[in-house]
Amino acid sequence: MSENVSEQFDVIIVGGGPAGLAAGLYAARMKLSAVLLERGPLGGQLLNTELIEDYPGFESILGSDLAVRMGDHARNFGLDIREFQSVAEIDVAGDGTKVVRLEDGSELVAPALVMAAGGLPRRLGVPGEEEFAGRGVSYCAVCDGAFFKRQELAVVGGGDAALEEGDFLTRYASKVYIIHRRDQFRAQPVLQDRARANPKIEFILEAQVREIAGDQAVQRIRYVQRGEEKELQVGGVFIFVGFLPNSGLIKAHIDHDEAGYLLTDRNTQTSIEGLWAVGDVRAQLTKQIATAVGDGTTAAVAASQHVEQLKDRERRASVA
Repeated sequence: MSENVSEQFDVIIVGGGPAGLAAGLYAARMKLSAVLLERGPLGGQLLNTELIEDYPGFESILGSDLAVRMGDHARNFGLDIREFQSVAEIDVAGDGTKVVRLEDGSELVAPALVMAAGGLPRRLGVPGEEEFAGRGVSYCAVCDGAFFKRQELAVVGGGDAALEEGDFLTRYASKVYIIHRRDQFRAQPVLQDRARANPKIEFILEAQVREIAGDQAVQRIRYVQRGEEKELQVGGVFIFVGFLPNSGLIKAHIDHDEAGYLLTDRNTQTSIEGLWAVGDVRAQLTKQIATAVGDGTTAAVAASQHVEQLKDRERRASVA
């Protein structure tokens, strides 16, 4: 593609998780010219969850299977899905056109954009974390759990992800320690009950990890519990302490909260007209598949109305 040529669409969707896929499905159903860009394989956070049990209509379904079904469904309605397309930045031209520049130098433009880029795992920020990334430090149990058969592991965090992934890791590990800085978990009660019923799981509460250490790979962690310094021998550390939203991709000023999550109105539109934020990148109460799908649906319908209004305005101007 020539550097001077931009591909034009009615709507661009950045992110291929459940929010982006729902937006893409509805945009395609409404006959918009729509493209979905995903930096990796389709599915987003679905691919980091082995078993999903809280999505209506499925008592349980593999995250990877749900990703495939959602992708196939959207493609069947004509959505242009492009995997392994890394976005460098998103900008807004003077006339309101949304400009998406990819890492390969190509450019896509549209009057409407749905930001569904989710986030990246939040780091603990302790010594040894970066050094042992990929050598015992992981942020995805489904991706890496099988590498730790018959080992003792530590999971850091107290939310849904920490308890779900901790339970999953007991398939491989001989023991899993779940370390949480507070005295109570934030996870759903059903997940807490399941973890407590698992004989391979042990809780370490009111504790903060200070260091991840080892020789060639992780061998131990050091933590402080109620003022006392302690050490735990483990072969791996799985960190689930939240996400950092990928809102920084947007070059133009956009309203966000102190954590970087994008602020929206009831239709998920941001402070920039014609730009919607959905799923994990948006400030909201819950971060679940069901709410992500709802976000995507709302954004697509609103984007369709926006595009049609612009086209009507252009038609009236040409007649005049």
